[in-house]
Order: sequence, then structure tokens, then C-alpha cells
Amino acid sequence: MSRTVAVVGGGYGGAAVAKALESEAEVVLIDPRDAFANVAGSLRALARPEWAPNMFFPFKTLLTRGRVIQDRAASVDATGVTLASGEHVAADYVVLATGSTYPYPANPSAATVADALEDFRASHQELLRADTVLILGAGPVGLELAGEIKEVWPDKKVTIVDPATELLPGFEPEVVEDLRGQLAALDVEVRLGTGLTAEPGTRPGLAGSFTVTTTAGDEITADVWYRAHGTTTNTDYLADGRLTALDPQGRIPVTEKLNVRGHDHVYAVGDITDVAEAKMAGYAMQHADVVAKNILAQINGQEPTEAYRPLGFPMILLPLGTKGGVGQLPSPEGPFVAPAETVSQYKGQDLFTGRFTATLGPTAG
Repeated sequence: MSRTVAVVGGGYGGAAVAKALESEAEVVLIDPRDAFANVAGSLRALARPEWAPNMFFPFKTLLTRGRVIQDRAASVDATGVTLASGEHVAADYVVLATGSTYPYPANPSAATVADALEDFRASHQELLRADTVLILGAGPVGLELAGEIKEVWPDKKVTIVDPATELLPGFEPEVVEDLRGQLAALDVEVRLGTGLTAEPGTRPGLAGSFTVTTTAGDEITADVWYRAHGTTTNTDYLADGRLTALDPQGRIPVTEKLNVRGHDHVYAVGDITDVAEAKMAGYAMQHADVVAKNILAQINGQEPTEAYRPLGFPMILLPLGTKGGVGQLPSPEGPFVAPAETVSQYKGQDLFTGRFTATLGPTAG
């Protein structure tokens, strides 16, 4: 039986599917980059560029049997993937795993590890010159960025601004209360319920003093600022409609088995799916496990039976540097509020580097 699997996107979900199936099928991984980036480490890489190589896992060592094509998908249909170069990659199974794009530095913009490392070094130098930092966005990215900055430079003044009126809406009150206490202990100022009348006149991440006015009428002066909000779902290659129609948010309708609706041999994982849950790396990897098992069953002539069912409540591991942070994890009784020690042990200390090294191979470092 034919068993070529084309995986479009080498992020958390795509890399996991490709790795799981490369010994069982002819895997072709398509990605414009030359490495899997554990973007959970991006904010630490900004504050500590010497640590940055730990977040990259080159595809050439990640896949020992599969084929890697460093290119972008231009179109997908039930028969395979058409690349930006014009090449058509025929496949018996297709897995769409192109994820979302986040503003730098939360997501490296460079296509190669060498260029990404240079970007982090240059951005670090800009941050070094700043005594005061403004972060726009009080979601997990903005909060983690504040924690990484404060761990390296406790004396830098960090202010977070967000029009939202709550921190981590939908999470247990104990999680939010703990978060507020830890931010106060770090001397991170959080201004909720207000935005800016206009963005700073300087570019994000470039040092240069500026003053902005909030919608509440207050002035904030800082030396550098970062955008920590806004995502773009990477599904533009499906705009031609040859495979499926996207929902109004640009996401792919999927079944509980994570098939693209109407296609038994095409799957989607991660941020690009219309699964009703937060878009997080942990969920993408759970999707990958379901999809890998279903494709393996099909390869072996069996009926795929794995189904993905969202938790019904949010979960998070949100480190504030290597030692602090808050978490909410699943348990048989419902949401479990994780203390800082647990968050540090499971994520904060190495941002999953050890976990990924064990499953994906050596880092670029």
C-alpha cells in the first residue's frame, strides 16, 4: 500500500507527526525554515542570547529517515501539495500544521538558525541600552517577556499595558491572584483597561526614548517597547479553495478525528484548526498524537478510531523566569492550580529543552 505522508509545517504539531511516522511511512516535511523552533524559548533568547541555540532543532537531525523540503506550500488538494517553486509533492496522506505567526520576538522571523541567532543577539543589544521597557499586551507572551527581563535585569522598569480588564480571563481565581502577587514582587507594573492613543514613534525592539499617552490620559515614558499581541493564522495557501473553505477566522474545519472535513486522508493540527480551545503548543502536540495514530491505522488497513476532545477548561504553564510563574493543569477532579515550583520544574527551568531533545534529537547548540 502507498504510504507517502506530506507534512506541511515543522512546528510543534508538524514536527511531532513527522517524527512519529518517519519509521512507518515515506515522510516529506515541508517548511521554509531549516529547523524546528521551540518558540517557548524565544523570550529567554532575547534576554539571554547565549541560551538561544537551545531552542532550535535542525530538521536534518530531527528527521533521520524523512525528506525535508525547504519551501512554502502554495496550494493543497487531496492529491498532495504544490510548492511555491511550482513542484507538486504527491502524497497519500497530507497533514496541515502551519500554525500561526506571532510578532517578533515571541516568534523568530528568520528562516535559518544562523539568522535567527543573529537577530536575537542584535535585539539583546537594544534591550541592554534600555532602562525602562513598555510591553503592549498582558497575555501569556507579554507576561513571560516581563518575567525574563526582570530575572536578568531586576532594576529595569517594566510596564505592561492592555485594554483587557482582567489577567488570564477564564482561569481559576487562585491562578490570577498568585500571578498578581508575583508580578508585584517583581515590580512589574500592569495597567489594564487602557490602551494607547497611538503607538510609540520608534520601531518595536529598537532602543530610543519615547513618551506615549494612554486612553486613560496618562503618559508613559520608556526606552524600548515590544508588541505582545496579535496573531496571524497561516492558511493563506488554502485561499484558492481547492481543498476546503476556511471559517471566518481563516481556520480549517476539522472532524473529531482531526480530518479536514470531506477528506479522509487529509488532516490538520494546531492553531489552524477550528477546534474550540486556546491555541497553544501543548494542544498542537496532542493533536499530533491523534493524527499520527489515525494515519498509522490507515496505513495498516485499519479503521482510524482516535478522536480529539478538548478539555473544556483552559490549561497553562506560564513561567516568570526560571523560578516563578503560575499554572493550571488538568486533573481527575478538574483544574489543578500549579504552584510556582511546579511551573519551574516542568517548564521554567529549561522551557522543555530536555523533553524535546529526548524526542527530536540534538539542538543547534
